[in-house]
Amino acid sequence: MRAIGIVLAGGNSSRMGILANKRAVAAMPIAGSYRSIDFALSNMSNSHVQKVAVCTQFNARSLNQHLNSSKWWDFGRKQGGLFVLTPTMTTENNSWYRGTADAMYQNIDFLRESHEPYVIITSGDCVYKTDFNKMLEYHINQKADITVGYTKLAPGQDDPTRFGVMQMDTDGRVLGFEEKPVVTDNMTVSTGIYIIRRRLLIGLLEKANAEQRYDFVKDILVRYRETKKIYGYEMPGYWNNIATVDSYYRTNMDFLKKDVRDYFFGGYAGIYSKVEDQPPAKFNPGASVRNSLVASGCIINGKVENSVLFRKVYVGNNCVIRNSIILNDVYIGDNTTIENCIVESRGTIRANETYRGEDGKVRIVVEENERYII
Repeated sequence: MRAIGIVLAGGNSSRMGILANKRAVAAMPIAGSYRSIDFALSNMSNSHVQKVAVCTQFNARSLNQHLNSSKWWDFGRKQGGLFVLTPTMTTENNSWYRGTADAMYQNIDFLRESHEPYVIITSGDCVYKTDFNKMLEYHINQKADITVGYTKLAPGQDDPTRFGVMQMDTDGRVLGFEEKPVVTDNMTVSTGIYIIRRRLLIGLLEKANAEQRYDFVKDILVRYRETKKIYGYEMPGYWNNIATVDSYYRTNMDFLKKDVRDYFFGGYAGIYSKVEDQPPAKFNPGASVRNSLVASGCIINGKVENSVLFRKVYVGNNCVIRNSIILNDVYIGDNTTIENCIVESRGTIRANETYRGEDGKVRIVVEENERYII
């Protein structure tokens, strides 16, 4: 592969609410046994990108622990590898990452010391599957300066004002780009995936920093739209951004559909993640599970319907879990009902409790009760 990869995973999302209090958005659990960043890293690995940097910053402990070994995504090799880049205080700089462009500029030596001619930039908070080789081939054939991955949102899929919206001509050249408009009916949105020549990126970052401009989209993509050849590339297949509570809930629920699971996990070019040694899920007499994902280490005694249970979840007797997401290491006491909820990890739900999301809204449950009373 003639490109290196950069995964931007340091941002905070206020729309994630208290779910972002413990972890970065890129570290949010997905589909029972994965993290959001696994999809970006797996796509890089499957596309034979051998050198990948992950820029982390906000609430990075959980994410850094997840990335403590590169072998899970097959980056453990003599050449290349997986690099975790955090803000570093130097004689020239003593600030956090002030934006996406600044995150790359503060690690510009990573770009200078690389030899590959192209850079693939992506974010760690999106769930998708793609071959970057095809996008790079399109970039080269179009003789583009920058190629932006985009998708067309289906009606009701998501709010386009959360993203950058794009207008293109018949050849795919970007004519207009508006970042997070207040109101729009344009459903063609940027996926936050870019391909750019490495030397061009270095020059643009140096110029942006000299002018105290720190955002890649506003200060590079939008600013140079008319002077650089910027093209759009339509991302094939499934794509979702998880940076809001509703989109996170909806994305996990999508994995209850067989066609979505087959798309991501069926056949070659799968999705990889850090492996944790847990026993298989145990279903005791009286347990009932229907249309749900139950990860390893779970013990089920009650009823689970249309739900996603992550590792080490205990469901007590006579419990009903319906249309919910239960994150890692949650203990649910007997005779408890949970519907339309997301239960935060390592929580303890006491017996005989009821939690329901009302009026079509997802409820976030955070309970830190004593698990064992002696």
